[in-house]
Amino acid sequence: MTGAGDPTAAERALDAEIAQTVRQTGASVGALYLLDPLMPREQVLSLTVLCGAPAEFAAPWARVSLNAPAPVAETVREQRMVWIGSQEEMARSYPRTAMALPYPLVLAAAPVTGVRRLGALLLMWPPSRPPYMTGRERGHIASRCRRLARLLEEAAEQDRPAVRRQGMRVVTAVGGPRSASPATAAADLVERLPGGSCALDLEGRFVYLSSGACELLGREAGRLLGTLPWQSLRWLDDPAYEDRYRAAVLSREPTTFTACRPPDQWLDFHLYPDASGISVRIVPTGTRQPPVPGSARAAATVTPARAGPLYQLTHLAAALTEVVGVQDVIDLIADQVLPAFAAQGLVLSAADAGRLRITGHRGYDTHTIERLDGLPLDTGFTPAGKALSDGIPAFFANPREMQQLYPQAPVVSGKEAWAFLPLIISGRPVGCCILSYDHPHTFPAEERAVLTSLAGLIAQALDRARLYDTKHELAHSLQQALLPRALPSIPGLRVAARYLPATRGMGIGGDFYDLIRLSDSAAAAVIGDVQGHDAAAAALMGQVRTAIYAHATLGTPPDQVLARTNRLLTHLSPDLLTSCLYTHLDFSHRRVTLASAGHPPPILRLADGTARPLTVPPGPLLGIDPDADFPLTHIPLTPGLTLALYTDGLVEVPGTDLEDSLNTLARHLATADTEDLDLLIDDLLEKTSTTAQRTDDIALLVLHHPHSRTPVPPLGTDRSADGVP
Repeated sequence: MTGAGDPTAAERALDAEIAQTVRQTGASVGALYLLDPLMPREQVLSLTVLCGAPAEFAAPWARVSLNAPAPVAETVREQRMVWIGSQEEMARSYPRTAMALPYPLVLAAAPVTGVRRLGALLLMWPPSRPPYMTGRERGHIASRCRRLARLLEEAAEQDRPAVRRQGMRVVTAVGGPRSASPATAAADLVERLPGGSCALDLEGRFVYLSSGACELLGREAGRLLGTLPWQSLRWLDDPAYEDRYRAAVLSREPTTFTACRPPDQWLDFHLYPDASGISVRIVPTGTRQPPVPGSARAAATVTPARAGPLYQLTHLAAALTEVVGVQDVIDLIADQVLPAFAAQGLVLSAADAGRLRITGHRGYDTHTIERLDGLPLDTGFTPAGKALSDGIPAFFANPREMQQLYPQAPVVSGKEAWAFLPLIISGRPVGCCILSYDHPHTFPAEERAVLTSLAGLIAQALDRARLYDTKHELAHSLQQALLPRALPSIPGLRVAARYLPATRGMGIGGDFYDLIRLSDSAAAAVIGDVQGHDAAAAALMGQVRTAIYAHATLGTPPDQVLARTNRLLTHLSPDLLTSCLYTHLDFSHRRVTLASAGHPPPILRLADGTARPLTVPPGPLLGIDPDADFPLTHIPLTPGLTLALYTDGLVEVPGTDLEDSLNTLARHLATADTEDLDLLIDDLLEKTSTTAQRTDDIALLVLHHPHSRTPVPPLGTDRSADGVP
């Protein structure tokens, strides 16, 4: 078992429960992921207990964002069991996870939930088991998850938490700890193989070698016991060989590989895994062509990268391709890169106008960040500027190394080891990523190589993220400038409005709304939709809204407002089509007059609560026929009347008939509370399932004529947003 300090009674009970779950389900590997109750905003699952595999294997998945496309995150988000019956299914459903787990296995993830969401249980089986789960197995796993939830909650109630903030613990699934003595390992070996050569524990270290194995490997047992084969035998230091060992541990299936012991002796390695370790049989192969001259010497002087860090780098690279904004890059580095390299601090800075501006950080106090923010690129205060100008990473294993060149840096930061990674794209400096440690930390050549490679990936992701944020901010500013910043206060009318952009694209679109005060006794409400979700649509939307406003304020009838705007658009010859609904409210004559240019009909709700789509004969879309007519529709303006004006993004659902969507919207409006129109809009958006992925933008304007014409206070700014309400 690993972890800081001796385990508490609650921790031992939790570890025993995980081990028993692995044994009873027949799984080869089990893992318990938990949400941190002290940091609910982080929404990160932390690997707390691991059973059946070494801790190193879990490094890429020690922390998983709750929004990540991974089985363990999805099971918590959706509160359902996730089953992956084959490697092919994993590649189809979770490609990022498949890249980091390229082994044949069967996997299940189940939510661990009590009074609240606690986390998830992850189980893995060899591919030899059936690729399906029976109802009884599913029920058994769900029962084990409930037991885990009870243990966690009971421990928390008794103020004896089963989880301390000390990283993961590794437990064994076998009955009680086994001794790693050569005698016990040899006994295990005899049980597993008809004739064994050597044995490895789950960490990959030699725990037993026969005399024949020592002869074939060319080393004495004393020099090999307790070592990793790819470290003590240089000719086995190849990612392909370590990968076969990892495949055996994770899949629990026998595997074979062939290696050449210099200068020309080829050996077959047969690996037989179980829950306690791996038995390896080594036999000479037939005569093969000797390696090319010089290959043995090269193998003795060049140390290739380990398979573990390579998979870690692959996993992080896949994750970096999915980030969108700068904050996403920061969160991913903090949640996955820091734990993967056992770092405690992060500073991510961007090169801006000759200075290093800090865009994100973790593990530093505010005073330190203020001291480090805005340093010039040629600063001598920290190595960041030099690393960025030279393009060469800098590593400092302890404060003494740092103080020799930068005396003030250790004093300010309080850290004791640093990795300064320049972020450079095609020779252009983008920024600097600094990983820091609370204690001295050596950086082996292998780790330096991985960090250097990772810096290039972070640079690409950060550059894309900055471009996205800039484009998104520009689009958002443009959209907000084109929509009304505030709706006027009109006696006898309560209003609320909302705009939501499509979740894909630039975050802007052609949907618009407006409320126009015409006189003390009249007002106009407009809603429209310009085709498209880009800057061209937004620009045309601004022209349409301005034209309608100009004609409306002259006292033009509704049909003529649309007719004159239509002639303007046909003269401009835009490539985009526009729908529009113009509503004139006359409080003196208590009448509502509507005209439509191909726009969806409004939803009418009366004082008695009945609601229905209002029949408004539409004219053609604006910009097609300069001589088009737009029929008028009149309805009485009765006390308690509510009108919901909207764009098609609210009601058009793939595979659903439009008439059914309109009737559904009417039913929702009929049962909604009209006391708070902003809450009513929230309710309509939630019930029409528009808070997730939207392929179209949405504008929604709700008008309510109360029973009294008492003036209402100004609304102020409307609640338009570019996110989920």
